[in-house]
Amino acid sequence: MALFSFFFFSFFLLSSSNPFSNVVVVDAFTGTYGVNYGKLANNIPPPESVVTLLKAAKIKNVRIYDVEPATLRAFSGSEIEIIVGLGNEFLRDISVNPDRAVQWVKENVEPYLPGTHIAGIAVGNEILGGGDPELWEVLVPAVKNVHNALERVGLSGRVEVSSPHSEAVFATTYPPSAGAFKESVLPYMTPLLEFFAQIKTPFYINAYPFLAYMSDPAHIDVKYALFESNPGISDPKTKLHYDNMFDAQVDAAYFALEKMGYGGMPVIVSETGWASKGDESEAGANLKNARTYNLNLRKRLLKRKGTPYRPKVAVRAYVFALFNENMKPGPTSERNFGLFKADGSVSYDVGFTGLVPSSSPPSSSSSCVIYAAAAAAAAAGVLVF
Repeated sequence: MALFSFFFFSFFLLSSSNPFSNVVVVDAFTGTYGVNYGKLANNIPPPESVVTLLKAAKIKNVRIYDVEPATLRAFSGSEIEIIVGLGNEFLRDISVNPDRAVQWVKENVEPYLPGTHIAGIAVGNEILGGGDPELWEVLVPAVKNVHNALERVGLSGRVEVSSPHSEAVFATTYPPSAGAFKESVLPYMTPLLEFFAQIKTPFYINAYPFLAYMSDPAHIDVKYALFESNPGISDPKTKLHYDNMFDAQVDAAYFALEKMGYGGMPVIVSETGWASKGDESEAGANLKNARTYNLNLRKRLLKRKGTPYRPKVAVRAYVFALFNENMKPGPTSERNFGLFKADGSVSYDVGFTGLVPSSSPPSSSSSCVIYAAAAAAAAAGVLVF
């Protein structure tokens, strides 16, 4: 999750209105609820224990930001669907070297299938609208080369190719009917959307009501950001009413896509979350708000409902993040988005059970025993999200 996104983010992301029936069905995401498994930490459980934790929580969809072999091996046989990440640092090379793309797929995807269910590859993260315009230029060639590489090894029908965006790609998002992409990103977004429409890839967006609220707490009702009871807001053009910012953010993406001619492209939230701790300047970053947001988000997603503008299309989202990551740079909030603490206990109660009790101090010896016990219990669990 890049912090730059909220600087470019207009605080109420609202959006569109006509239900549609031509949504492309994709299968890189089963159900509606997933999590992001970041690993910028030196104190989180090993991958095998993470799989145990996910299975115990009945979480079936996971995004990871790399292709670490030990992690991919740990997911073998878990039935958890994974989207792996091809890091921003590889895009330049991949974009000009099709053989390098094939090599990357053969080394980092093909050997782990079918045991490890790699359902997708995220090519870069928050590229368009970001701080490196050179990467904007290489994104589409890199995406195409990765897809072509999958075709060459016979995996294009099994592994989806995508690229998640931050809110920085939008020029306007309020009122909802004004949602549109920035002129500066259009030369790159247009061919990307055209290609994704051809290969039936959804639009992935990192949407954070937390960042919107933090940028202007004096004018944004925190209850609106947290899914709590509030007057909500209405779009003056569509007359649609929004009682939470998350739905408005998703619809903003639909409206922008529709203006580009891709109103039937599904939107998936690739990241969303709320920090449980922050600096003094980070309004709203506290344990109470984090629990409220993530608990209400989970309830909302498990209802499998759509948004005001797309009521027939169930919203799908990956929560950021699985763990607090103590090695992430930036303000305090960056290290405190986790649903779980580093020792495997829950950060706060949203209905999950940790690998150790919340009151237990992190202990490698005791944790291993509990990890093993939880693994046996989770082996019989059914993944339902």
